[in-house]
Formats: sequence, structure tokens, C-alpha cells
Amino acid sequence: MFPRVPAQRPAPLATSIGRRTVLLSACALPVGLLAARTVPASARARPAPASLLSATATAGSSRLTLPEPTGHLPTGTVSVHLVDRSRPDPWVPSIPFRELMIQLWYPAGAVDDYPRAPYITAATARAYEQLMSLPDLNLPILATHLGAPLRPRPGGWPVVLYSHGLGGERWEATCLAEDLASRGYVVVTIDHVHDADVVVLPDGTVAYCEVPAPTADAPTPTQTKEIVSRVADVSFVLDQLAVLNGGGNPGHEHQSLPHGLRGALDLRRTGMFGFSDGGSTTAHALHVEPRLTAGVNLDGTLWTPQAVAGSRRPLLLFGEQNLDSFEEQTWTEFWARQRGPKLWLNLQDSKHLTFTDFAALVPQLASILGQSQTWVTEGIGTIDGLRAVAVERAYVAAWFDRYLRHHDGTLLNGPSPAYPEVVFAH
Repeated sequence: MFPRVPAQRPAPLATSIGRRTVLLSACALPVGLLAARTVPASARARPAPASLLSATATAGSSRLTLPEPTGHLPTGTVSVHLVDRSRPDPWVPSIPFRELMIQLWYPAGAVDDYPRAPYITAATARAYEQLMSLPDLNLPILATHLGAPLRPRPGGWPVVLYSHGLGGERWEATCLAEDLASRGYVVVTIDHVHDADVVVLPDGTVAYCEVPAPTADAPTPTQTKEIVSRVADVSFVLDQLAVLNGGGNPGHEHQSLPHGLRGALDLRRTGMFGFSDGGSTTAHALHVEPRLTAGVNLDGTLWTPQAVAGSRRPLLLFGEQNLDSFEEQTWTEFWARQRGPKLWLNLQDSKHLTFTDFAALVPQLASILGQSQTWVTEGIGTIDGLRAVAVERAYVAAWFDRYLRHHDGTLLNGPSPAYPEVVFAH
């Protein structure tokens, strides 16, 4: 397809988790689970082509599960490979065009004839497990149906984009994406290729993270480049969503798309959310991308001047109980400069990774991997993981309901007895 850098076999990793990646923090989880590399991984390796089957399970292992969506609508999903021929890959210059994978999650019509989706493809699972030195995991089967037709709605459904953390992947926010889709949103999760740990492209090529590991908790040229390149990804994705909504097929392979996609997106009502560096990407994008209406930053340090500068568009800051000092500094600077609606929430007893699917998965993985409760709390805090997911779903949906749908509920007005874990910091 495009010129490839010679592949190398990735070495197993077992490093600590830090703030800027899905797996670089003050705690260290064993066997490389949620690990951030200290050096970039190999450029690309080529496994067998991806399939739509779940990962092979270890004999006798329990299947991991995610909580069911809370909305009343059935959901569908489809993945699309996009190629931006206007710019090269920012991290592997020998690749002449920028490649992205996106996944749409949407309210579905009839779903009976469509299989339930795996959490990730078998090829992705194998690559991730190899990279993280994990055994074969019996990964979740979702409530969402592969390729189901979209449920029609006059004027289309509001749209929300998602940007993952450095070293994360688009699937880290499946709990939130499925839930928002079940509530009547089209959610578009983005894999920023070579900024994500593992992305399997349709031809079976595996792209690993090539962003140099952070060396300091302060802005650097590499960090600025990362956020700026991600925002360019977001603008390109918005362009391609307009093509999809007009009945076109921007997918590089021109795969079959779900019935009913034409006209199903209300791009006049488009929001964005992101975790960690995806939160910084969201804040920066709100400052520069006029097609975005509102955003949510899930525990992300604001790395660029544009992110800190704020905008006239609503942004929710939703962070762990104890922000690190530099992250708190950037949020405080944003708070003083933001001209549009703003809200700052902290989730008690949480940690950085509590704002991803790991909140639900780590307690289950502890049992499978023979780890203690201490191992769990080092990863996601002392909050119950499923409770954390429920809280995050409620507040993220309430924010987008208010600013994309103009449904002005009371949850965002102040502390709620239904969610005592949420602290209104400002």
C-alpha cells in the first residue's frame, strides 16, 4: 500500500505507568499490563490479517465483561481506514501519507441479523498481548452489533469524536462510546496511528507507537508536535465525516458501509472528548476548529498554548482525585482564560486510568493474573470500577446533552446526592 519501515519484533515490556500514556503513572503494574515504553517500539510488523473474532482465550479463563450501555437504543459499529494524502506521517517520515483508523458507534435499527462486536479484533489482541507480555485474554463481547443499519432520525444524530491517550487506543473508551450511542449519539473514536500503542490496519500491518517517551512533566517540542498533529487528524476526520454524511465512501478500501449512514450525522452539533493527551487534544481543537461545539477533557494536562487559552465553547474538566501539580497548573490557567462555559470536577478515590475501560477491566484482570487488591488500587484507585464507569457516563452524557441537544438537566448545576463521589472544584 505505502512504503513501510522494516519491521522488528517488539520486545516485551514491564515498565511503570506515567501520567501521559495509558500506562505511565506513579504505580507500576506487573507483567507489562498498561505499560508505557521507555523507547519507541518498532515501526511496523505484519501479522496475519485481522478477523472479526474475539481473541483466543486461555483454557479455563473467564471472559472479561464491560457494563451494558444504559440508553434505550440498540447500537451498531463499523471501522473505517482513512488516508490523508495531504501530509506525511508525523512520526515515520518514510510513510508518505497520514493513515488513521476510526470507529463509528451509532444508534442502530434492526440488529437481529448482525453479530455482536468483539472488544477488539483477534489480530489487535495478539499484537497487544505480545507487546505487553500478557497471556491470551478472553476479551469482552459487546452489546453493539457489527455493521447494523443506522436508526433513521430526521436531521440526523449529534456527533461526538474521541481522542485516546498517548500510547492508548481508540478502544480504551468503549464503555463511554457504547453508552453515548445508546443515548442517541454517533461517536467516532480515532486511532492516531504511531501515537497509539497498537493499531492493526486492514491489510494486517501493525503500527506501533513512535512518539518519543516523555522525559519531563512539562511542555516540549515533541509534546507540542504530538498535539498539533492530533488536531490535524481531527480536522481531517471531520472532513471525511462530511463525505460519509453526503453518501460518499472515504474508506481507503471502499468497504461496504452500514445502510442508513447517508444523512445520519448532524454535523452542526459536533462535540469531542478525550482522555489524557486526548483531553489536551480536545481543548486545543476547541480553540482552533470551528466545527466543534463542546468538549470534555478526561484527566488530561493541557500541553499547548492553544489548549490553555480556552475558547468560547463549553469545556468540562473531569479529573482524578489528586491532580499532579503541573496538570493542576494548566487547568488553573485555562480556568482564568476560558471565555465560554466551563466546569471543573474531580472524582474521589480515582486515579488516571479510572477514566478508561481499565476501571471495569483491571479488577477482573487481577483475578485472572493472580494479582492482589493492592495491584488494583495502584492502577485505578479505591473507587469501585463499575461505579466509576457509571459516574463518568452520567456526567459526560449530561455535558453533551446540555450543549449539543440543549437538554438542560440539573446534574451539572452542583453536587448531587446520587453521585457523592463527584467534587465540584469550581
